[in-house]
Amino acid sequence: MGGQELDFVHEAFETNWLSPIGPNVNAFEAEVARYVGVDHAAALSSGTAAIHLALRILGIGPGDDVVVPTLTFCATANPVLYEGATPLFVDVEPATWTLDVDLLAELLASRARAGRLPAAVISVDLYGQCCDYERLEPLCAEYGIPLISDAAEALGATAHGRKAGSFGRCAVFSFNGNKIITTTGGGMLVSNDEALVTQARFLATQARDPAPHYQHSQLGFNYRLSNVSAGIGRGQLRVLDERVNQRRAIFERYQAALGDLPGVAFMPEAAHGRSTRWLTCLLLDPEATRVTGQAIREALDAQNIEARPVWKPLHLQPVFADCEFAGSGVANTLFERGLCLPSGSSLTREQQDTVILAVRRTFGASEPA
Repeated sequence: MGGQELDFVHEAFETNWLSPIGPNVNAFEAEVARYVGVDHAAALSSGTAAIHLALRILGIGPGDDVVVPTLTFCATANPVLYEGATPLFVDVEPATWTLDVDLLAELLASRARAGRLPAAVISVDLYGQCCDYERLEPLCAEYGIPLISDAAEALGATAHGRKAGSFGRCAVFSFNGNKIITTTGGGMLVSNDEALVTQARFLATQARDPAPHYQHSQLGFNYRLSNVSAGIGRGQLRVLDERVNQRRAIFERYQAALGDLPGVAFMPEAAHGRSTRWLTCLLLDPEATRVTGQAIREALDAQNIEARPVWKPLHLQPVFADCEFAGSGVANTLFERGLCLPSGSSLTREQQDTVILAVRRTFGASEPA
């Protein structure tokens, strides 16, 4: 916590605004929109809810295919199934770990010739790194396909001089407890399209029609963020840039302390932007070392330190077994060789030293100089 969160929460209690409406909700929406550089925002219960509403408003439904990068959390693709559509998984590029735009271009050209274009593309700004939107946005526009930017992991990142969340027809953020700032659970849908955001707010409040009684002409959802949670978010937003700098400093220390180990490399930073380094991810080259990610993870686990592999590609997940995949196996390789190290903003220097020493001992190496 940054310190100001409790002030906004106290304000919510003192004014008795505890429901999914209130001054904190309105202010949080305006503040996030201003930070990102878009005109409108709707505060919601999760990033997943934001993706779901975006798909619903864009008219995605049964018979539609939606492009999703395979290297991401399942929450990116699950809402596609909610709407009865089908995820179409596309590989990532090794230089950024984000959606492979060249591969997508080939896929769209092939689908266009067959008269089977996908109904939408969802991009993912992975581990705090933005996609190459300078190429991705024109490509989607060429085929008239709406682009939804899943920036759940990337609030505070930049690409091409713009903030994450300012790309595509709309974008989504997550404020889950593990994100760079949190409302303890929550999300946001942002866009320059006022009608889209207005419709999202309507659907998120059970699609209640304007009437003195409870009347509903459309299927709605209970997806709004509470005024109390929005107060926490407002306090968190005030330390966002500080949190980004903390995460980047953690990454740089890991890189300096572990970069000399044989076969160890780190997630590259795209030339087109600045990553938040939400998580520090390393890669192990089996041709240069016999040490595996599993060995490192187990060594850390023995000291009650959690580490995880990078996201398991969605096309390998049982729930998506019947979905099409276009790719050359880059995501598979990243999953097999990648590991996410402890990266929380509150990680102390001593805790990071413990992680570093445990990793180095796995390699039989001495402490860093």
